[in-house]
Amino acid sequence: MTIFEKQEMIVKQFENCADWDDRYAKLIQMGRNLPPFPEELRIDKNKLDGCQSQVWLTASIKEGNVIFKADSDAAIVKGLIALLLEVYSNQPPEEILKIPPEFIKKIGIDNHLSPTRKNGLGAMLKQIQMFAFAFKAMLKK
Repeated sequence: MTIFEKQEMIVKQFENCADWDDRYAKLIQMGRNLPPFPEELRIDKNKLDGCQSQVWLTASIKEGNVIFKADSDAAIVKGLIALLLEVYSNQPPEEILKIPPEFIKKIGIDNHLSPTRKNGLGAMLKQIQMFAFAFKAMLKK
Protein backbone atom coordinates (compact mmCIF):
# COMPACT_ATOMS: atom_id res chain seq x y z
CA MET A 1 0.00 0.00 0.00
CA THR A 2 1.36 3.45 -0.87
CA ILE A 3 1.77 6.31 1.59
CA PHE A 4 -1.13 8.13 -0.05
CA GLU A 5 -3.38 5.05 0.25
CA LYS A 6 -2.39 4.58 3.89
CA GLN A 7 -3.18 8.22 4.63
CA GLU A 8 -6.61 7.90 3.04
CA MET A 9 -7.29 4.70 5.01
CA ILE A 10 -6.43 6.45 8.28
CA VAL A 11 -8.62 9.45 7.42
CA LYS A 12 -11.57 7.10 6.82
CA GLN A 13 -10.91 5.25 10.10
CA PHE A 14 -10.92 8.50 12.06
CA GLU A 15 -13.98 9.83 10.22
CA ASN A 16 -15.89 6.82 11.59
CA CYS A 17 -15.22 8.00 15.16
CA ALA A 18 -18.23 9.70 16.74
CA ASP A 19 -16.29 12.37 18.66
CA TRP A 20 -12.87 13.31 19.97
CA ASP A 21 -13.09 10.90 22.88
CA ASP A 22 -13.46 8.09 20.33
CA ARG A 23 -10.57 9.48 18.27
CA TYR A 24 -8.29 9.62 21.30
CA ALA A 25 -9.34 6.07 22.22
CA LYS A 26 -8.47 4.96 18.67
CA LEU A 27 -5.11 6.71 18.88
CA ILE A 28 -4.31 5.08 22.23
CA GLN A 29 -5.30 1.67 20.84
CA MET A 30 -2.98 2.18 17.88
CA GLY A 31 -0.16 2.83 20.35
CA ARG A 32 -0.99 -0.35 22.26
CA ASN A 33 -0.78 -2.29 19.00
CA LEU A 34 2.80 -1.23 18.30
CA PRO A 35 5.19 -4.17 18.34
CA PRO A 36 7.28 -4.40 21.52
CA PHE A 37 10.29 -2.10 21.40
CA PRO A 38 13.56 -3.87 22.27
CA GLU A 39 15.04 -2.75 25.60
CA GLU A 40 18.53 -2.51 24.10
CA LEU A 41 17.26 0.25 21.77
CA ARG A 42 16.05 2.45 24.66
CA ILE A 43 19.23 4.49 24.62
CA ASP A 44 19.85 8.23 24.43
CA LYS A 45 20.98 7.96 20.81
CA ASN A 46 17.47 6.80 19.84
CA LYS A 47 15.61 9.28 22.05
CA LEU A 48 13.95 12.22 20.30
CA ASP A 49 14.57 15.79 21.36
CA GLY A 50 11.60 18.13 21.31
CA CYS A 51 9.17 15.73 22.97
CA GLN A 52 7.98 16.26 26.52
CA SER A 53 7.42 12.51 26.84
CA GLN A 54 10.13 9.99 26.18
CA VAL A 55 10.08 8.82 22.57
CA TRP A 56 12.50 6.36 21.02
CA LEU A 57 12.70 5.99 17.25
CA THR A 58 14.99 3.82 15.14
CA ALA A 59 15.16 3.15 11.43
CA SER A 60 16.73 0.57 9.19
CA ILE A 61 16.59 -0.12 5.48
CA LYS A 62 15.33 -3.39 4.05
CA GLU A 63 14.86 -4.05 0.36
CA GLY A 64 14.87 -0.31 -0.37
CA ASN A 65 12.22 0.52 2.23
CA VAL A 66 12.69 2.31 5.55
CA ILE A 67 11.56 0.26 8.54
CA PHE A 68 10.81 2.28 11.66
CA LYS A 69 10.52 1.05 15.23
CA ALA A 70 9.32 3.33 18.01
CA ASP A 71 7.92 3.59 21.50
CA SER A 72 6.89 6.19 24.04
CA ASP A 73 6.16 6.22 27.75
CA ALA A 74 2.94 8.25 27.21
CA ALA A 75 -0.22 6.69 25.77
CA ILE A 76 -1.29 9.50 23.42
CA VAL A 77 2.26 10.14 22.21
CA LYS A 78 2.70 6.42 21.62
CA GLY A 79 -0.50 6.57 19.55
CA LEU A 80 0.84 9.50 17.56
CA ILE A 81 4.07 7.69 16.73
CA ALA A 82 2.05 4.56 15.85
CA LEU A 83 -0.02 6.69 13.47
CA LEU A 84 3.13 7.98 11.76
CA LEU A 85 4.66 4.52 11.55
CA GLU A 86 1.45 3.16 10.04
CA VAL A 87 1.90 5.62 7.17
CA TYR A 88 5.67 5.83 6.72
CA SER A 89 7.20 2.53 7.81
CA ASN A 90 8.10 0.06 5.07
CA GLN A 91 8.09 2.78 2.41
CA PRO A 92 10.87 3.95 0.06
CA PRO A 93 12.78 6.97 1.40
CA GLU A 94 12.02 9.12 -1.64
CA GLU A 95 8.27 8.58 -1.11
CA ILE A 96 8.55 9.48 2.58
CA LEU A 97 10.23 12.74 1.59
CA LYS A 98 7.89 13.48 -1.31
CA ILE A 99 4.47 12.96 0.29
CA PRO A 100 3.54 15.40 3.07
CA PRO A 101 1.52 14.24 6.12
CA GLU A 102 -1.79 15.65 4.85
CA PHE A 103 -3.74 13.11 6.90
CA ILE A 104 -2.85 14.91 10.14
CA LYS A 105 -4.78 18.00 9.08
CA LYS A 106 -7.57 15.94 7.52
CA ILE A 107 -8.28 14.07 10.74
CA GLY A 108 -7.91 17.33 12.68
CA ILE A 109 -5.59 15.93 15.28
CA ASP A 110 -3.20 18.86 15.05
CA ASN A 111 -5.97 21.14 16.35
CA HIS A 112 -6.65 18.89 19.36
CA LEU A 113 -3.14 18.51 20.74
CA SER A 114 -1.55 20.54 23.49
CA PRO A 115 1.30 22.78 22.30
CA THR A 116 3.89 20.40 23.76
CA ARG A 117 2.36 17.36 22.04
CA LYS A 118 2.10 19.31 18.81
CA ASN A 119 5.83 20.15 19.07
CA GLY A 120 6.53 16.48 19.78
CA LEU A 121 4.56 15.42 16.72
CA GLY A 122 6.62 17.85 14.65
CA ALA A 123 9.84 16.42 16.11
CA MET A 124 8.72 12.88 15.25
CA LEU A 125 7.91 13.86 11.66
CA LYS A 126 11.21 15.69 11.32
CA GLN A 127 13.17 12.67 12.55
CA ILE A 128 11.30 10.33 10.18
CA GLN A 129 12.18 12.65 7.30
CA MET A 130 15.81 12.89 8.43
CA PHE A 131 16.10 9.10 8.44
CA ALA A 132 14.51 8.96 4.98
CA PHE A 133 16.91 11.62 3.69
CA ALA A 134 19.92 9.74 5.04
CA PHE A 135 18.78 6.41 3.55
CA LYS A 136 17.99 8.05 0.22
CA ALA A 137 21.53 9.45 0.08
CA MET A 138 22.97 6.09 1.13
CA LEU A 139 21.04 4.20 -1.58
CA LYS A 140 22.29 6.57 -4.30
CA LYS A 141 25.93 5.65 -3.58
